[in-house]
Amino acid sequence: MSEPERSEQEQRRREERRELEARGIDPYPYAWDTNAHAADILDAFDDETHDPEDGERMDVAIAGRITSIRVMGGSAFFDIQDASGTIQAYIRKNDVGKEFYEEVFRDLLDIGDIVGIEGYVFRTRMGEVTVRVEEIKLLSKALRPLPVVKEAEGETYNEVTDKEFRYRQRYVDLTVNPEVRTVVRQRAQLIRTMRDFLDERGYLEVETPVLQPIYGGAAARPFTTHHNALDMELYLRIADELYLKRLLVGGLEGVYEIAKDFRNEGLSRFHNPEFTMMELYVAYKDYRWMMELVEALIERIATDLHGTPEIEHEGDTISFARPWERVTFLGAIEDQTGYDLHGASRDELMDVAKGLDLDVEDDLGAGKLYDKIFSETVEPTLVQPTFVMDYPIELSPLAKKHREKEGLVERFEVIVAGREICNAFSELNDPEDQRARFEEQARLRAEGDEEATPIDEDYLRAMEYGMPPAAGLGVGIDRLTMIMTGQASIRDVILFPLLRPER
Repeated sequence: MSEPERSEQEQRRREERRELEARGIDPYPYAWDTNAHAADILDAFDDETHDPEDGERMDVAIAGRITSIRVMGGSAFFDIQDASGTIQAYIRKNDVGKEFYEEVFRDLLDIGDIVGIEGYVFRTRMGEVTVRVEEIKLLSKALRPLPVVKEAEGETYNEVTDKEFRYRQRYVDLTVNPEVRTVVRQRAQLIRTMRDFLDERGYLEVETPVLQPIYGGAAARPFTTHHNALDMELYLRIADELYLKRLLVGGLEGVYEIAKDFRNEGLSRFHNPEFTMMELYVAYKDYRWMMELVEALIERIATDLHGTPEIEHEGDTISFARPWERVTFLGAIEDQTGYDLHGASRDELMDVAKGLDLDVEDDLGAGKLYDKIFSETVEPTLVQPTFVMDYPIELSPLAKKHREKEGLVERFEVIVAGREICNAFSELNDPEDQRARFEEQARLRAEGDEEATPIDEDYLRAMEYGMPPAAGLGVGIDRLTMIMTGQASIRDVILFPLLRPER
């Protein structure tokens, strides 16, 4: 295979690598001992305590990527970026040797190279905290240059303002855009807070199969694969629900999983085929109890991330302080459209959808029509966190029938900033009712609904042993992270989103 074409800069860097090796310098050594990060140094340095002349020297060893170099004859300033941030370094040929300074540092090192430095900290006459270099070692020679900021028609830009470039080369995006690293850390903190919240309440974190012989727990098309040794078709899970509820049958009273799910669907700024969910199931509780838990959970996450339950998102101030507004699914539709759809037939729903000028296919079932009407007319209007309660039974094949309202189930979703972030039920635990719901889904599937839920006989068998009443919850980690970090696209909170093949 022939080597790819290389730019002039890439060719020059390869020549520098060969020159380094000719000088006996390994461009990719094994390790470098550090004792600090840039942010630690900037926080800890004190002019009086750490005065190199009169006080105690602050000696440091750090490592990171060179992000700028400013040569001034026999000395130079350069910036070094590590995981915590950036700090300035100062190097003199009198400190590191004339030959090394002039023939290695100045001629063979570049922006993007990773180096380790040792020295002491001081403040320059310009007032900047700086590491004075006494030893420097190349740790990784960058053979490809980082994008360079350019000026065009009065605007500053670089390659990583291009979304396509950023998502495909996330490693460059993380290097050049520090705000991206902030989102990564906030996502990790969000998940850690969620896990702590659930652990404190005694719920058990478990793991369930990713490869499943029968998929279920949501309305979605799966990814299909084949197991050669067993010669059987398997599916990547679309949800964790049915396995987690089997554990309730087995006597575990509160279980949760934070896991990857997979749905064979299109791409959008709210959808990625591989995504992260937290699902929780608690025995002897119902959806009303779960509402209070969700309010407390999300309020705590917002407060842990931002120091306040109020956040800014796409120009709106959103408050997660309890209590949140509660509306019913059909009541919200009637408020927005004037149509009372309680008990509406499939044909009546189709007429309403067309009367609202919604783009609907003629073969959609009642459940899909309800969902289309709601998502187009109500969802975009809900900015503050809102519980949408009491869904039509056609939309919820795994939820318990409403104890007071015929034709509805005990289900809620939380809508924030016009998008759903979680879904919860009073869980259906009557095996005969569940079988009837599965059979209705099978009928829809036979009529062409590829997202209808297949019948899971083993799950029905588990229910027949007796499943306790329970509340169940699913939280979309990616969408919640979008809102909590102010990102407009799911691709901005997933490190490596699925993309079309690169041309």
